[in-house]
Amino acid sequence: MSEAAVKTGHPKGLWVLFGTEMWERFNFYGMRAILTLFLVNSLMMKEEDASLIYGGFLGLCYLTPMLGGFVADRFFGNRNCILLGGLMMAIGQFLLFASASIFGTNLSLANTLMWSALGIIIFGNGFFKPNISSMVGSLYPKQEKSKLDTAFTIFYMGINLGAFLGQLICPIVGDVKDNAGIRDIHAFKWGFLAASVAMLIGTAIFYMLKNKYVVTPEGRPLGGLPSKNEASDFEEGESQKAVFSQTALIIAGVVFLALGAIIHFVFDQNLIYTLIYSSGLTLAGLIVSDTSLTKVERDRIFVIYIVAFFIIFFWAAFEQAGSSLTFIADNQTDRNFFGWNMPPSMVQIFNGLFVVAFAIPFSMLWDYLRSKGREPISPMKQAFGLALIALSYFIIAHNVKDLGNNGLLAIKWLILLYLIQTCAELCLSPIGLSLVGKLSPKRFSSLLYGVFFLSNASGYALAGTLGSIMPATGDKFIKAKELGIDLQGVLDKTVVPTAEQLKLLAANQISDHNPIFAGFEIHNLYEFFMVFVILCGIAAIILAFLTPKLKKMMHGIR
Repeated sequence: MSEAAVKTGHPKGLWVLFGTEMWERFNFYGMRAILTLFLVNSLMMKEEDASLIYGGFLGLCYLTPMLGGFVADRFFGNRNCILLGGLMMAIGQFLLFASASIFGTNLSLANTLMWSALGIIIFGNGFFKPNISSMVGSLYPKQEKSKLDTAFTIFYMGINLGAFLGQLICPIVGDVKDNAGIRDIHAFKWGFLAASVAMLIGTAIFYMLKNKYVVTPEGRPLGGLPSKNEASDFEEGESQKAVFSQTALIIAGVVFLALGAIIHFVFDQNLIYTLIYSSGLTLAGLIVSDTSLTKVERDRIFVIYIVAFFIIFFWAAFEQAGSSLTFIADNQTDRNFFGWNMPPSMVQIFNGLFVVAFAIPFSMLWDYLRSKGREPISPMKQAFGLALIALSYFIIAHNVKDLGNNGLLAIKWLILLYLIQTCAELCLSPIGLSLVGKLSPKRFSSLLYGVFFLSNASGYALAGTLGSIMPATGDKFIKAKELGIDLQGVLDKTVVPTAEQLKLLAANQISDHNPIFAGFEIHNLYEFFMVFVILCGIAAIILAFLTPKLKKMMHGIR
């Protein structure tokens, strides 16, 4: 082992990957903080449409890691894919800067640039995301895999330090309001430019330091071309190459088309969400059809799949931060923070701040419990995370219950929500990344990270769907009153709006009906938030119940 690893307990390569990921997350979360506000205020979209685009975009960002993982495992290697992905994301952010620079003079071209930018970022993230996570796991030889929970918690602090900086700086320069509360819709471009520069910095850090520090304990570079892997990289008796039969590939293609048809036509999902769900299910089936898998390997892969399914509900709730919670912070929250009126897109900054503050204490907690032989296994930690996020929404639901149409939510309740959700995130997300590193056969490492990120993709897609069912907030009622329309009466169906009033509502991005979810009408924010309480609470209970069975399927890995 290297001298650095002996002194710190972790190789220096972890800190290189930490820094690279930090700047990439600055780029991604900084853009995420202002994206929906840009779509609504500059590109003149409805909040419902912006939420669906947001969910679809995030979902596709976590669908393409499947492609990036496959390309890395079979052709390019982790290093080359990280560099390619970083450059693509920087270009995508620069195109968003261009879109935000010209929308006032050419709205059509601005929309075209926006869609092009999101597409490039989606594929860039796909090449970057699974490969940098896979390289963290590769830093530790098999006899040190017990350190992965701690290593990924440290790595996760880098993710959220970047998120904190992005959610601080991009809103400061990009989400600007004057003293009268009027937003400067031309300022968004500076937020996107800052995100682009951050991604270039992260890519440069990795390029310059990878050969010196991202190496094995013997000093051999990690993440190179797959053709240069050595037998010592694999566990004894482990196959070095996946074996997919032609029959399995044909069946996978047929299943993909059949699932796509069912999801699109029977469950009425749009094409993006259909692609996310059908791809995830098909790839999961294809991997376990590999004839080189042993029973132990297959059992461990099934544990990854089961945990990934429950994580969907976590991300569906957690990712309301960039859509419905941002709209609520904008429209129905008193954002006075010690005398400063905080920009609405910046309220979510507390999540990144709390992760930076609590990542090391959580890491120390797992190390202490492990030393006492009392550390919960990974699936139980993740059940705790789901329970905590249900609790956060239960608290916020009761604090919006009596707001009515004009009351403002105190910002302290959103801060508390992000505090509890941060604790939930630290129990679930880095632990999930670590679990994949422990359970994956090396020949499937990056690809299984891609599959795992499909649970994020599915969660984000569901987040978009759930975000779009947010009922009218106070600003909508105020605007309708200015237009001479009794919006509450329209929603309660006690007032029948005229054709002219319907046009006025549509022109001001105000819906004339309450949203419907699973056959239930959502009348207010209390009912909206209780949807997340129920989904995450049930998921937490079921996952905790399954934990003893999952422990057996992990065959000695905790």
